[in-house]
Amino acid sequence: MPIVAKESQLQLQPTKSHTRDVHILSLAFLLIFLAFGATQNLESTLNTEHNLGTTSLGILYLSFTLFSLFASLVVRFLGTKNSLMIGTTGYWFYVAANLKPNWYTLVPASLYLGFCASIIWVGQGTYLITTARSHATDSNFHEATIIGNFNGVFFGLYALNQFIGNLIAFALLSNAKEGSTSNTTILFVVFLSFVTFGAILMCFLSKRISNNTNENKKLGTDDDDAGESSSFKSLSRSLMSSLSDTKMLMIIPLIAYSGLQDAFVWAEFTKHVVTPTIGVSGVGIAMASYGAFDGICSFAAGYLTSGLKSITSIVFFGAFAQAIVLVLLLLDFSIPSSRFLGTSYILFLAALMGIGRDFCTTEDLAEYYNCYGVLFIPTHLIPDIHNDHVGFSMLVIM
Repeated sequence: MPIVAKESQLQLQPTKSHTRDVHILSLAFLLIFLAFGATQNLESTLNTEHNLGTTSLGILYLSFTLFSLFASLVVRFLGTKNSLMIGTTGYWFYVAANLKPNWYTLVPASLYLGFCASIIWVGQGTYLITTARSHATDSNFHEATIIGNFNGVFFGLYALNQFIGNLIAFALLSNAKEGSTSNTTILFVVFLSFVTFGAILMCFLSKRISNNTNENKKLGTDDDDAGESSSFKSLSRSLMSSLSDTKMLMIIPLIAYSGLQDAFVWAEFTKHVVTPTIGVSGVGIAMASYGAFDGICSFAAGYLTSGLKSITSIVFFGAFAQAIVLVLLLLDFSIPSSRFLGTSYILFLAALMGIGRDFCTTEDLAEYYNCYGVLFIPTHLIPDIHNDHVGFSMLVIM
């Protein structure tokens, strides 16, 4: 009897470990990105001198794109857990730079964050998929279902960063006096503490072995072969092979629109729609509404996604929600003069944008990963490397 009990405990332990790691990863990203997300939303309204805030965001995402070309090699070299831990440092320095924002602090912090963002997102995608596959194997579940469920949990919690972070920003900035910087200083100190706690949580993740490492062990591949497969030449060949696939080409417009709509929300919507109507402090409450609906829809999308038909239906629903916002803005629909009605109208627009963000553009990458699992076979798209790092690096570049 004791032997049976011990065996059952050993069988249950892997499942607990997999789900535990998903929860730790999700909570760590929530803490880090509630600080970064709210900081990003305020860049175009707080750092307006010579468009410093907007310029820093442009530099950030340009470096993010360039460093993503090499991100898979870095993640392969460092490992997914180390990549996640190092990646958090970029967000810490960027938030810290906003304590004294100028060209000598924000620009270097933006460049470094571009590098860190590339490896943290490739590492996150690889880690989550590896964990999902291990859980599916250990529990005898359908792999695509577990990938969808794990993505739904992760991106549902991750999307709440907009809700929580912007509520904190609203609470601390709502009573700020004109021209005073004391409230913003307190805000960024609070945000730094959240990023610090998120970085500490990353240390408690279990180390994961990617598919290519397991395959190399099974096939008896030596280190020289592994090193050769991770060369930049092999990486470039794999990326070009992936981009020549018709299905991948068809999803590129969706990815491009994702970036455009996020740039619109973070910069133009907050600066030219929200701020003139309900003030700088209103940016927090508007983006909290945006994040709340984004989070709810992320949970729903993760559990509703089961195949190409469900993905198509979700995308069309999200497109319809965002089309309503764009039509109202293009027609220059008059914003109610009443403070209550004006705020309600802005929250309504932000909510629709949040729904569209997840359901249509899937900026959180949950649907990218679901599509990746449903539409693409990694070993077909990446014949030279046979791992997940290149696939996620390619999606990050897009």
